[in-house]
Amino acid sequence: MAASFIDKARITVRAGDGGSGVVSFHREKYVAAGGPDGGDGGRGGSIVLVVDDNMSTLMDFRYKRKYAASNGMPGQGARKSGKDGQDLVIRVPRGTLVRDAETNEIIKDMSGKEPFVLCRGGRGGWGNMHFATPTRQVPRFAKGGLPGESHDVILELKLLADVGLIGFPNVGKSTLLSVVSKAQPKIANYHFTTLFPNLGVVWVDEGVSFVMADIPGIIEGASEGAGLGHDFLRHIDRCRLLVHVVDVSGSEGRDPVADFDAINEELEQYSPDLAQRPQIVAANKVDIMEDPENLERLRAHVEAQGYTLMEISAAAHQGTRQLVGKVAEMLSTLPPVTVYEPEYVPRPPVVDASAPLDIQRADDGHTWLVEGPWLQRLIGNVNFGDYESRMWFDKTLRESGLFQRLEELGIQDGDTVSLYDFEFEYQR
Repeated sequence: MAASFIDKARITVRAGDGGSGVVSFHREKYVAAGGPDGGDGGRGGSIVLVVDDNMSTLMDFRYKRKYAASNGMPGQGARKSGKDGQDLVIRVPRGTLVRDAETNEIIKDMSGKEPFVLCRGGRGGWGNMHFATPTRQVPRFAKGGLPGESHDVILELKLLADVGLIGFPNVGKSTLLSVVSKAQPKIANYHFTTLFPNLGVVWVDEGVSFVMADIPGIIEGASEGAGLGHDFLRHIDRCRLLVHVVDVSGSEGRDPVADFDAINEELEQYSPDLAQRPQIVAANKVDIMEDPENLERLRAHVEAQGYTLMEISAAAHQGTRQLVGKVAEMLSTLPPVTVYEPEYVPRPPVVDASAPLDIQRADDGHTWLVEGPWLQRLIGNVNFGDYESRMWFDKTLRESGLFQRLEELGIQDGDTVSLYDFEFEYQR
């Protein structure tokens, strides 16, 4: 049963590489000097995340950990571009946080409707039609495509519920959820019946409803990993309101005041912000209460702290509609469910510029073709529309010794340096 709910998974995703450009020349009867007509390679497929409300766990990612989109196709003659690689769409439950596996920073909170491009496909390489100039009319070269982005990420599911039911195991949270919604959690008289969160939509009135989550029972030490620990405390993070269910029946010899304080202490240890979340205290099992003094002690204790106490018996459907009404009333005054802002900032790649580059002089004598794996990765991460990015690119090339080597090979001012789909005029 415990394996049925997976709320954290690490996966590797890789977008497709761009297709290569092609070298081709137009040949047609009665058409002299048709010129270069090699088309560009297709763009590689991207990795796209979309929310699927029919999913409630990350179970699928337990069995498959690597995801790759398809590559772009090479270009063709007659100025035809290669076919783009197909995007790979990965569906995740609503409320999934996407984190960078190395830094644990949030990349995206998948709580909205919009798809999110996690890894972009590589650009296709230029065909030789791009390299024709008045002085270079027969370019016999094309460019390879750029590699797609790749990423190791952690998917972490945090339930998007308005209301979280908290309390010790076996106090009646699952029964309450089943009574006020159409959810059908497993219910039995033993501890830790609920091993994964259950969600139910609670209908209040026309146009008024909310999502309630039955969080697995918290025990003392949960904030330090005891019992189900952090695995499920994280699910309360999003809840706007907590319904703290306390057993006042005395049937198991528990002290309701001590239980109430113990759970709140665990919330405080896990997150001080969470401990400040609005609460309604639901004194459950009043229909089988052995000592009314338990209820009165709890009432005095919680009301002294500013909480509202409501008497209910979930099993007997006693006081549950009044509780639902109070919950809806409080929710109407509270801010919406938390959506986490991205923290992750893409960093320039670590470039090992010590590896030699392949430098060739084109047939026209004034074009220098430069290629190499690290240069390919470098160009794929440069924003040539940004001044600082261009300066970092230029600095990396100089420190790699590329310009010095070009001068040793005889490059002249005004010659063209061609780096994949980027060209510039060389000046000393």
